[in-house]
Formats: sequence, C-alpha cells, structure tokens
Amino acid sequence: MKRRVVVTGLGALTPLGLSVASSWQGALSGRSGVSFLPDLAALGLPTTIGGRIEGFDPARFLEPKQIRHMDRFAQLAIAASEEAMADSGLLGAGYDLEEVGVLFGTGIGGMVTFTEQHQVFLRRWDRVSPFFIPMMIPNMAAGEVAIRWGLLGPNATTVTACASSASAVGEAFRLVQHGDAPAMLALGAEAVIIPFAYAGFASMKALSTRNDAPEKASRPFDRSRDGFVMGEGAGCLVLEEMEAAQRRGAHIYGEVVGYGQSSDGHHLVEPRADGKGAFLAMKRALADAGLAPSDVDYINAHATATQKGDAGEARAIQALFGQAPPHLSVSSTKSMTGHLLGAAGVVELLFSLLAIRDQMVPPTINLEDPDVGVGLDLVPNEVRRRPVKVALSNSFGFGGHNVSLVVSALA
Repeated sequence: MKRRVVVTGLGALTPLGLSVASSWQGALSGRSGVSFLPDLAALGLPTTIGGRIEGFDPARFLEPKQIRHMDRFAQLAIAASEEAMADSGLLGAGYDLEEVGVLFGTGIGGMVTFTEQHQVFLRRWDRVSPFFIPMMIPNMAAGEVAIRWGLLGPNATTVTACASSASAVGEAFRLVQHGDAPAMLALGAEAVIIPFAYAGFASMKALSTRNDAPEKASRPFDRSRDGFVMGEGAGCLVLEEMEAAQRRGAHIYGEVVGYGQSSDGHHLVEPRADGKGAFLAMKRALADAGLAPSDVDYINAHATATQKGDAGEARAIQALFGQAPPHLSVSSTKSMTGHLLGAAGVVELLFSLLAIRDQMVPPTINLEDPDVGVGLDLVPNEVRRRPVKVALSNSFGFGGHNVSLVVSALA
C-alpha cells in the first residue's frame, strides 16, 4: 500500500533572502534579487548580472576547518538543511536515524573548487588539495548533510541539469511512499556565480545581456526576453509519512501527491517546440496524483526567459489545461530569483507549498508584453490573492529532462 507523504519542514537560501520567510516575502513583494556583479564586468564578459546570495556566512553553521574543506554549494545545502530540520522538529521526533535518508540534486556541483584547483594545478600539480575531489563531486553535499545529522538511510544525488532537485524531491517522495524510509530530506543547491560558468553559458548565448537594468533582466513570457539570469541558492524539504507526522503533532505544509517525468528525446539543450516533453511530464504527474487538469489552481512554471523554452512550456500548459483556463494561475518566480539551475526545482516547489499555505500566488515580474501563453493568467507584476488547493511545479533541464511535481493542501 502506498503511504501518503507530507512536508513538515522547509529551508531555503535564495537571492531574495537567507531564509524561507525572507525569500517568500521577497517573492510576494515582487522584488528582484538580480544585481550588477563588478567582478564579472572587470573581465569583459558579455553578461555582468546575476542573482547572488548576499550576506551568507558559513561560519554560522560550520567550523573554519569544515568551511575550508567544503565547496560553496555544499555549504548552502547544509544551511538549508539546518533551517528545515529546525522547522520540522525531526530530530526529536523519535525516528530511527538509521532509516532516515537524503536525496540531493545539483546540476553542476563544485565548480568553484574545480576552477580554483585547476589554477593551482597549472602552477604546481603537487599543490593540488587532497580535498579537491571530495569537495568537487556533485554527491558530496548529500554526504555532508547525512554526516551533519547522522542519517544512515538511503542517500543519493540526482543530476538532471536544471531539473536535478525536482528529481531529488520526486525520488525522495517515492522512497517514503513505498516504505523504504519513514522520512527523507530532499534538497538541492547550486553555486556557480563565477566567470568560468558565465563564459560557458555566454558562449551558448543562453544568458540575458540586459546589463544596464539587472532587476528587469529576467523576463519570463515577455516578448523582449533575451535569455536567463544566473542565480545561486539552496532549498530543503523534510518529507514524512503522513500518519507518523500527524501522530507526533508536526506542522504540515502540504502533501506531495504526484511525480511525473519525461524526456524530450530531441536536442542537447533546445526544448521541443511543441512542448510535448513538458506536456507528458505534467500529464504523468497528474495521473500519479489521481487528479484532473481542472483540479490544479496554480503552476509554478519552469519559464527561464529564453525564447524557445518559455514558448514550448506555454504551449504544453495550454494543450493540457486549455487555452484560457479560468481556474488556473501560472507564474515564474525565476523573474525574481533568477535561474537557480539545479536548485530551482526544490525552491520553486517550496514556493508552491507556501502559495497553498497563504492562498497567495507570487507574480511574474517584468511581464509587460506577453507573446506566449496569451489567454493564461500569468500573474503579471503583482501578487494575486486567490484560493490555491493544488499546485504543480515544472522543472526542465538540458538534455531534455522534464520533471513535474504536484502538491496539495492536506485533505
């Protein structure tokens, strides 16, 4: 028998704030976390803006030696897990920590460490740090989080590009749903606001070059969108079997009810123009949840502000939900956070849960002239107060990896 799975703890660090509360308040207020980055401008890169987390102090969570031996993406993951664990009260809940596990997602992993150690290697190979490999590999954040909390249950890392942390949530959901673990931490983190990463994305012409107005640069669904804005961040959800969470009196944010995956089977980085991969992921997530399209109140869209990506997703949504569904609101919080790459999925599902809690849909800012999704309520520029019982969150990654997750208020 499949178990019901609920969310009892949240943690987040984003360009909008160093906590769930500050990030969510920033999203509701329509504030942009994108800013000018002088270190990029000094190198002559074509894009000099990004969503950098300001004010993060790893010393709040880690000892100096730990900081030296941990890449920034793992430091952010630890910080998000701290907030989520404190929020959930999981450690004092009587769980056997031998059974509780970690599912983590990142698209790139320790690129900060990689680039730093490559420079060391070019000078003297024998000065490369013995911690280079453990700090760089994508799965190390999952290991660090498990070490932090003494968790001996299932532990794995998903790498599906920008869908990575959505995949992690989905796989953690399955483990709890099928009884392989009573509770799981589902996380994602990314930290690649560095010149080398910018050079790679810029050479693909994937990034916005609206450098003169950083806060206006991320423009999902808008006719003048010219690419995504890089962001960094981390998010964590504590997932538990529902009856156990209720017995211990845990605060429940909502229930994870559906998980759908698909492949575009089309191109290395370009999405299908017809949106069929996105359509199938959403359709399968709803089928998994036992829900109809008419049951969904809100979609947190993947929409990154690329020309082809936004158009394909809008076509997929309208193919499944109708050209102008009166019951549905769709917004892209990437308009405010920028694109958190592998961390985007978990953060955006977290925002979807808070939309259910507060009955408020965050806006798509910078939306002045939509050229796709016409007929959809894209929540332009201002928060929308409305009933939200069921929300769907989309995450799509290079390689054609598509993940949709459905959450609902607890019935």
